[in-house]
Amino acid sequence: MTETATQIPAYLLLEDGTLYTGKAAGKIGTTTGELCFNTGMTGYQEVFTDPSYYRQILIMTNEHIGNYGVSATEIESDSIKIAGLVTKRFNLKYSRKMAVSDIETYFEENEVVGITDVDTRAIVRHIRDKGAMNAIISSEISELSELKKKLSEVPSMKGLELSSEISVKEPYFVGDENSNIKIAVLDLGVKKNILRCFAERGVYLKVFPAKTSFADMNAWQPNGYFISNGPGDPAVMPYAVETVKEILAANIPLFGICLGHQILAEANGISTYKMHNGHRGLNHPVKNIIRGTSEITSQNHGFAVNAEEVRSNANLEVTHVNLNDDTIEGIRVKDKLAFSVQYHPESSPGPHDSRYLFDEFISMIQSNSTK
Repeated sequence: MTETATQIPAYLLLEDGTLYTGKAAGKIGTTTGELCFNTGMTGYQEVFTDPSYYRQILIMTNEHIGNYGVSATEIESDSIKIAGLVTKRFNLKYSRKMAVSDIETYFEENEVVGITDVDTRAIVRHIRDKGAMNAIISSEISELSELKKKLSEVPSMKGLELSSEISVKEPYFVGDENSNIKIAVLDLGVKKNILRCFAERGVYLKVFPAKTSFADMNAWQPNGYFISNGPGDPAVMPYAVETVKEILAANIPLFGICLGHQILAEANGISTYKMHNGHRGLNHPVKNIIRGTSEITSQNHGFAVNAEEVRSNANLEVTHVNLNDDTIEGIRVKDKLAFSVQYHPESSPGPHDSRYLFDEFISMIQSNSTK
């Protein structure tokens, strides 16, 4: 028998008025955010700590969450970043020796509110058809009118600038300080495993706050720039777009992932839009048009770049497309040393089909340095 945390009732109310009743998981309290779902079968801790999920309530479609406990190493940031959790089974018992805690303790320590013992399949089908929407979870409020009032005060994810809230406040360093390759990282909500993938390749990284100017980053004299993943709407981030424009003007090698991909597109005059439902999971098929090969990718995004505008822009080349819905998954700026992908090549969690992109960026830096 699956052991759950508590028998205290909890409620999940969606923006369209749909109500679900379950049991409390994690902290007793109330939380709000945009409701989205992740189809990954594993890696729940990496997902919970991914800064790109900031201000979002997450549904995990895998039935059992917590069954292998919590590890001190499987994190993408220093704390849980999701606003709340919806799950079918919130397992207190775990079966892995390397685990240091059960999931209930982990959620309580991070003060995260959740709901369990609900039909996650029905909820996912509902928002898949109706589209992403705001929601509220509460294990302390039972009055429907009060839940509706609090939910009505939650802003839409469209138009929210969140990267500056989640970004590092002071610069810090990662990697080999004696390396001859220095990469400046614009932290819009970067995952630790992205930095680790670079460090494993022998480079030296300096991670800068989201609103750092190009001039301040360039004073470090990096050989390349990385624009990270992160939360929020790329259309309301002029500070990052301007920084990328200046990097492009200097023609210094640039690589962007996820939100960084969207910012590169915006810097080239391409608009972005909020998707009906985003891509969140570990098994999204992507075709590399340049190589003529396919990759199974890890994804987490609710915004995308305008495909028609990309394909009509003479200065941009489409490098990757999503084989499920033909959305743009990668671009290259033809007359600059700049490229980006919408998905997550660090794949933490997920398959490692796309980690070659880190090698390609380093090769681009090395080739540019010898000119």
